[in-house]
Amino acid sequence: MINWILNRFRAPETRSSGAGYTAAVIAARSSYVIGATGVGELTATVQACVTLWEGAFALADVQGTGLLDRRTMALIARAAALRGEAVFRITGNRLIAASDWDVSTRDGQPRAYRLNLPEAGGARSETVLAAEVLHLRIGSDPVTPWAGTSPLRRAPLTASLLNEVETALRDVYRDAPLGSLIVPLPEGSADDMETMRAAFRGRRGSSLVIEGVAQATAAGMNPNVGKSPDQLSPDLSKSMTGETLDAARNAVCMAYGVLPGLVNQSTTGPMVREAQRHLAGWVLQPMAELLAEEARAKLGGDVVIDVGRPLQAFDAGGRARALSQLVEAMGRAKELGLTPDQWSVALQAVNWGGGDNTA
Repeated sequence: MINWILNRFRAPETRSSGAGYTAAVIAARSSYVIGATGVGELTATVQACVTLWEGAFALADVQGTGLLDRRTMALIARAAALRGEAVFRITGNRLIAASDWDVSTRDGQPRAYRLNLPEAGGARSETVLAAEVLHLRIGSDPVTPWAGTSPLRRAPLTASLLNEVETALRDVYRDAPLGSLIVPLPEGSADDMETMRAAFRGRRGSSLVIEGVAQATAAGMNPNVGKSPDQLSPDLSKSMTGETLDAARNAVCMAYGVLPGLVNQSTTGPMVREAQRHLAGWVLQPMAELLAEEARAKLGGDVVIDVGRPLQAFDAGGRARALSQLVEAMGRAKELGLTPDQWSVALQAVNWGGGDNTA
């Protein structure tokens, strides 16, 4: 009773919001503890690959559930691309993304989760069973099958190399004396030369140093013979920075399932379509099947997710020709008097029979 009276008249406790000073300090401390790992995520190449994943999942056809809307599918793709896994709390009418989580396992399978659900004023924590959580994992290791691994964590050296090259180029263009010259002038007094040097000092793209020609040529000879301005701009071609940057960029794209030809400046339309087919067929559709299997187990019902059809990741001309030949084959089969069972056996012989869900 006394505690209730004291709490009744106690002043309300105020806390800082997620955008306040405390959150900024915690974020800075987190970056200090984590160190330089993961800096590859900041590069434009990685963000372009993540955007492709995000857009493809946002366009995917989802059948069997209304919880996997386009916004949720985009969140799942981005989380999988950057963290290797996506965790969502299942409620009655929607899925709530978890910003962080702890998992308890039995026989290598998740049994319970402690979730941190993001809010504007700070995250709240919930402890739920595994059946109440939708958990997509990619790149799982046999040692930790309950956790996923992002493509960058599977290729850390490539991501680090890409970041180092981009950082080095940034520092060169920021600090190097690009376009600066050393200009020879006829010899003058010490005061005049110092005045000339001070006039050009620190002016990037201009002459940085004024050198008296008598200091660099033999005494008694014509001081202007053979003298020309000396270029101070660094020769980056000898460092192979362009080739290294392209190789690192292509390796990161391949880690995400994006063919390097897609980012080539001389790419063509057929190459773009091939890159789309490769990304949809070998990377995104298997992820969609993993997500559909998890959704069937947790949400119930027959959940089907198709990425290929919305992306038009197929050869339209080839499919049209195949359809034409298939119609002709069906007409020929009817002329020969084949039964539906015989026609089904013929289709299965070429992997077109029932149960083949290839788009």
